[in-house]
Amino acid sequence: MASIFTKIINGDIPSYKIAEDEDNFAFLDINPNTKGHTLCVPKKEVDKILDLDEESYMKLMAFSRKVGQAIEKAVSCKRVGMSVIGLEVPHVHVHLIPLNTMANATFQQKESLTTEEFEEVAKDIRSYLN
Repeated sequence: MASIFTKIINGDIPSYKIAEDEDNFAFLDINPNTKGHTLCVPKKEVDKILDLDEESYMKLMAFSRKVGQAIEKAVSCKRVGMSVIGLEVPHVHVHLIPLNTMANATFQQKESLTTEEFEEVAKDIRSYLN
């Protein structure tokens, strides 16, 4: 059965898309630690990051770096943190989280955004990708 991320990639579930290339897809986390929290996922459904072949791993990291640099320009933060945990969804995903404090990285504090706020931050991040 397809993961929720595969359904998002395929357009079966709506998302706030940030970026896409031939191999990867980035979208805003709908339960974000902070405004701008983005997930980067390979289009190929693989459960664990270390199970990706080396080429796919390197492409995902390069894609995540590019998206992270755009987030850093679009969202007020001290830095963008990266986390790969992968217990929530059995599909590799890289969390890119705008950080101002260590608490932003703990996944214990969440931020609520309106639809308009999600759309605005997605637009802002995308504007720095071009």
